[in-house]
Amino acid sequence: MSLAHHPVRRFGTVPGLARLALVAPAVLAVLTGCSAAADTAAPASRVPVSRAASSGAPEVKRPAAPAKVAIPSIGISGSLMELGLNADKTVEVPPAEKGMTAGWYVGGSVPGEAGAAVIIGHNDTRFGKAVFHDLKKIAKGADITVTNDRGESAHFTVTDTESVSKSSFPTEKVYGPTEDHALRLITCDGDFDAEGHPVNNLIVYATLD
Repeated sequence: MSLAHHPVRRFGTVPGLARLALVAPAVLAVLTGCSAAADTAAPASRVPVSRAASSGAPEVKRPAAPAKVAIPSIGISGSLMELGLNADKTVEVPPAEKGMTAGWYVGGSVPGEAGAAVIIGHNDTRFGKAVFHDLKKIAKGADITVTNDRGESAHFTVTDTESVSKSSFPTEKVYGPTEDHALRLITCDGDFDAEGHPVNNLIVYATLD
């Protein structure tokens, strides 16, 4: 699949996290301005087990959804919500009033499976510090644990971090195809622009142990 970087657009007024603009519906997202969430649209690739069974196809056990994320080295621990698409084909972020809850983007991979899994969390909101406020303190080699709704845990090791301008977000690097069992954590970073929005995104890259 050909992946290209979408021109950056800014949204909203909530400081602390960027909204995501898609290159193609339900396929690829790029962090841009700050906003609260809207309605979810499920990716077309997610087919309920019951539908597969009724069509005569072998029943396939659904992947367990991630439910919690923890980074012991910097004191981060919290539940995860699912993030889909807004009506305008942008990816949701957690609502500002749930700033201490990060979200898993359902259009990416399930954490622990092949491909890039993406977890998005606020740095700050109008309500104060949020779940990824201290993410900038993370170091290479740190453990990130994602626990699913069956109680099974996947451990990832941080391989790299980078703070990038929202105008040059590395879309393909973050969301593009990979054979690795990869995890990306994303939040806002850097100085504020004239409207009070952070100008950068902090990206944490990790791979499954």
